[in-house]
Amino acid sequence: MDESRQASAADDVPAQTEDLVEAAADRNRRDFFKAAALAAGVGAVAGALHGKYASAPLIAEAQAQTGGAKWWPSRWGAADEAGASNWITPEKVLDAARWIREGKIYRIGRVYEAGMPLFGVRSFALRIPGGPTGGPFGENKLVYNDEFLSTEIGQVGTQFDGLGHIGIQMGKDGDRSEMRFYNGFTSAEINTAYGLARLGMEKARPFFTRAHLADVAPLKAWDVGQEITLADVRSAFDRQGIKEADIKPGDAVFFNTGWGALWMKNNDRFTSGEPGIGLEVARWVVDKQLALVGCDNWGTEVVPNPDKKLAFPVHGELITRNGIFNHENLFFDELIKDRKYQFVYIFSPMPIKGATGSAGGPIAVV
Repeated sequence: MDESRQASAADDVPAQTEDLVEAAADRNRRDFFKAAALAAGVGAVAGALHGKYASAPLIAEAQAQTGGAKWWPSRWGAADEAGASNWITPEKVLDAARWIREGKIYRIGRVYEAGMPLFGVRSFALRIPGGPTGGPFGENKLVYNDEFLSTEIGQVGTQFDGLGHIGIQMGKDGDRSEMRFYNGFTSAEINTAYGLARLGMEKARPFFTRAHLADVAPLKAWDVGQEITLADVRSAFDRQGIKEADIKPGDAVFFNTGWGALWMKNNDRFTSGEPGIGLEVARWVVDKQLALVGCDNWGTEVVPNPDKKLAFPVHGELITRNGIFNHENLFFDELIKDRKYQFVYIFSPMPIKGATGSAGGPIAVV
């Protein structure tokens, strides 16, 4: 282990407690990918990737996702934990700000509520004890309400994936010293019972950048397991008058599939799988040096993947290997209605120390 990484919050965790937590974490990870593998047998479509972003044969994809060349250290140095949020410099902010011409704000996040669709066995429960919680106080008889919220705060509703959310097992199954995350950090280095010792959500910088929306929904009737190709993205941009050359390092690109129309209407179908981007578009995203991507569905990427050997490979390619963030379950209907396909994206992740992701209310400004 590098000397710069020797410090770990795990030092204060009792061994027995850590073993129990690690066993539970292992089960959760296995359940996550088991669900993906099961989904791969339902509604999968055959497909071949095209163009320079998919030049490697599909047979090599599984090997590339589980091994292959090391992806660390990152372009921002061996100790970096901020990933592609490093693109958001003062110069980038000033450049993005000049594209605000109307001053109109759009909410592009969903309302958090108990009935929203959730992945797997995640939960969201809010309680206000007492009704009101406290009071009256003082001669003015003040009363107040507080809420108690029980949920996976970074992985429900409109969710922002942090860099500690996704890793890749490089060595023997269960070997935490070879479970690698962004910048090569290992599970042995970052995982503790009290949050991530590295790559926590507090390490991401706030985002203020230009964004480009590819509305692919009109192109076809999208279904589970259908992959958004680079040709689809370019077709959407052509329809919307967006020039690919306008996309600069540190920008964001979002995808609207229409899958979000199922939200709170048919949650079972919404979570059964989804259309989304595959490795072809992911490589294009990396080539463009984007800060983040996002979609109106729960994973941004196609589920199940057309290559049945792979489980959530786009997450691995973008988050783990390249430090590119992912914003899921976004809402673009109002932007599309007003034909606002390019805007300034503003989001400050909740700086919860050691968190794997963030809830919150992203906005688009035009």
